[in-house]
Amino acid sequence: MVTFNLLGREHGERLSYELAKLSSLVSDMEAVQRGIHPRHLCEAPVPVLDNWILAQRGTPCLAGLSSGHPTLVGETRPITTSDLWLLSEDRTWARTFSRWYQLGRPAGHNRSDS
Repeated sequence: MVTFNLLGREHGERLSYELAKLSSLVSDMEAVQRGIHPRHLCEAPVPVLDNWILAQRGTPCLAGLSSGHPTLVGETRPITTSDLWLLSEDRTWARTFSRWYQLGRPAGHNRSDS
């Protein structure tokens, strides 16, 4: 996850780094979709992963009560988002792998605390 500034000020090297990595992934996915073999997409030498297994690891996401979601319909429906990629510094906007969210009150923040 990368934090960003809503005012468009300098975001630092982290945002540029993540953008380059994602752009590279999208480029490779598009090439595979066109039928290009991975050996033609790699710069030599390519590392070998031996004795491997499929594994899972946790990634940042958001959980909360969603209203107005295009596929998870309902008002104040409990959801967990896809992987969190961007979060505004003021915590009012978030971009997950799937979509943008406008963030309301954080958990534990009562209406009377406003």
